[in-house]
Amino acid sequence: MLKRILAVDGVVVVARFRDDGQLVEGYGMLDEENMVRLVKFAHGYKRLTQSHADQLSMFTQQRGWTPPRGWVVRGNRMTACSMGNLVCLMRNDEGRLNEVLAELDDLSHY
Repeated sequence: MLKRILAVDGVVVVARFRDDGQLVEGYGMLDEENMVRLVKFAHGYKRLTQSHADQLSMFTQQRGWTPPRGWVVRGNRMTACSMGNLVCLMRNDEGRLNEVLAELDDLSHY
């Protein structure tokens, strides 16, 4: 099921991780060691994003900040994005972010 996101233009890596940050499965153009590093980064970034959303909710006294649905870090050539316990890397010149996010959103519910 997870491999289907690799068919989306631009996606080069996809991985699923547990709530404790351990790699469950990963596919694409990274070796095992770098896949583990990617999911550790994604897990940590997910926790940071949740913390920031909690603070926004508290400081603004407005609803809708939590829980965050995911995050995106976009560089010049590559983008890392995550929803739930999934993370993927995509090439910016080959893919469309909205398409990748829609697929991640769908897969994150399985």
